[in-house]
Amino acid sequence: MTARDAAVRIKGVSHQFGAAGDTQYVRALADTSLDIARGELLCLIGPSGCGKSTLLNVIGGLMTPSSGSVEVAAKPVRGPMPHDIAFVFQEHALFPWNTVIENVRLGMLFQGVPKSEHAARAKKSLEAVGLTEFANHYPSQLSGGMRQRAALARALSLETDILLMDEPFAALDEQTRMILGEDLSVLLARTEKTIVFVTHSLGEAVFLADRVAVFSARPGTIKKIMRVDEPHPRRPDFVTSEKFTALRNELYALLHDEIRKTVSESARSED
Repeated sequence: MTARDAAVRIKGVSHQFGAAGDTQYVRALADTSLDIARGELLCLIGPSGCGKSTLLNVIGGLMTPSSGSVEVAAKPVRGPMPHDIAFVFQEHALFPWNTVIENVRLGMLFQGVPKSEHAARAKKSLEAVGLTEFANHYPSQLSGGMRQRAALARALSLETDILLMDEPFAALDEQTRMILGEDLSVLLARTEKTIVFVTHSLGEAVFLADRVAVFSARPGTIKKIMRVDEPHPRRPDFVTSEKFTALRNELYALLHDEIRKTVSESARSED
């Protein structure tokens, strides 16, 4: 992949929290390099504490790595890039006193989008996630899945080329996660956005991703890149296919020893 083809280039990124010798010192990431293509959905998966979310925050400019660098659209990341990157987190972060459409408009206000564009963008993004008829509802009037759809609509309204998603469906029941995963696959096919998606779910990673970056135990680095050669939008019957099962089993085999290392390290720390 050339620099022109890459939406994101990660070069030798390492990150540590605290100073060596401190009781709170943690090496989260070690020498991680990766090119993310324009229009692909890349899942990051690995044991707890392996640096997945840390890398996502580094890509988004919310955190400066201890070493290494990141480029977005061939520009060095030196801080948040709200015109290039939007976030969707595990917590929807909707303001409870604002309606759905007001929450969507707030995202554009913070980004500096001209007010003359707010109505059209908000309508388009709510249509994309199937929430048009709930535009004037408050978050407390929505289900958990619908609140996550609203958070996604807010991110889509910013019209960035890149979406960073940190376990956005983790708090939802399995059926809702499946439906939102299908919707996200359709969205990717329609918009060709570049999406980096952190998850702990093997099935979710296989269903959503064009590629899955499998992380080692902490300090995290990429152990292997697994390709999922299946076009978007993904069909629901993909999850019952032999191909899906084989890929999920491969992913489990890659993660098994890394998870064991994490559990063993945790046990030693508690002794």
